Amino acid sequence: MRFGPAPCAIGPIGPIGLIGLIALSLAVALIPVAAATASTRSTVVKSEFGHARGETVGLFTLGNANGIEFKVMEYGAAIVSLRTPDRAGTLANVVLGFESLEPYLTGVSYFGATVGRFANRIADGRFTLDGTTHRLPANNGPNSLHGGAQGFDKRVWKGEILEEPHGAAVRLTYVSPDGDQGYPGELTAHVSYRLGDDDTLRIDFDATTTASTPVNLANHAYFNLTGNPARTIADHTLVLHADRFTPVDATLIPTGELRAVAGTPFDFRTAEAIGRRIGAVDEQLRLGRGYDHNWVLNKAHPGELSLAAVLTDPESGRVLEVRTTQPGIQFYSGNFLDGMPAGQGSTYGYRTGLCLETQHFPDSPNQPAFPSTILRPGQRYSETTVLAFRVAR
Repeated sequence: MRFGPAPCAIGPIGPIGLIGLIALSLAVALIPVAAATASTRSTVVKSEFGHARGETVGLFTLGNANGIEFKVMEYGAAIVSLRTPDRAGTLANVVLGFESLEPYLTGVSYFGATVGRFANRIADGRFTLDGTTHRLPANNGPNSLHGGAQGFDKRVWKGEILEEPHGAAVRLTYVSPDGDQGYPGELTAHVSYRLGDDDTLRIDFDATTTASTPVNLANHAYFNLTGNPARTIADHTLVLHADRFTPVDATLIPTGELRAVAGTPFDFRTAEAIGRRIGAVDEQLRLGRGYDHNWVLNKAHPGELSLAAVLTDPESGRVLEVRTTQPGIQFYSGNFLDGMPAGQGSTYGYRTGLCLETQHFPDSPNQPAFPSTILRPGQRYSETTVLAFRVAR
């Protein structure tokens, strides 16, 4: 986590790129909010997506000069769809999402959401900070997952168009009150999405607090680069720039060990098909029911924006490159997607999507050897992830 002095007022978080666009056809009246600049064909359009918690939920549609389209909504600051081309130039949605707000209100799988105040798990739903023990909702067995039962994914954020000379951008803001889900301090959180004409989607997280608190924000998009959510991600190939990962116990809490990937099914230092070793006899794969672990990213300097992962669908030719300032990445292979109707789980089948959640390590508040996630008054939380979409010929 990068810290700096807290600004008196938080403005746009810096130029960002994005690539992608949504594959959902929504029968709503579109209200142009920001026009394209004269030099590009980038656009931002806002429409009404539904209502939650007594508030209207807006949907922002961003397009770039190459025809890529991206949609993000105010509920959960969540990515709804992202349409990118295959090697034949055919656009398709490469993230799992829904055509209406209702499934998001009843489901539990965090589709496309911004998760927080602390992404991933905190052991036993508690942590001690400055001598005080704070208790959190246990919503994942004995543990607290993704900020608790009413985390940031279930809040209505406030979106605004960012006026920028190149690309299309929006910023969403949520103010989490002191004591929200057991966390101390009022936290003002921002997430900005920028879709660039270089086919990149840049995601910037920014936060300040009134009291010391753990902060770990992440995006929880499920990717399927085939563009067909009925197909599994088993044939996708993956590269992770990580020599180590954090093994877990029976409740998926890191043991504290940083284990070498060499000689294990967790070695993705060169491109491997996800399905090739996912069924191997391995205790960690058994505990996660597949891959559901944090990898320790190789970093020359902490906080640098560096390449973390490369995901490829060989058939379509779509390639996703992930760069991040974060120290870790959670690769989750969709082991708990069950094909059930939303509200009981998801409408998507087993392993039809995967997550590459750039983050700090799980359970960091309870593991002093891990990079710190504590944000204090006067500091500013700032992390960036860039998704770059390419085509392999």
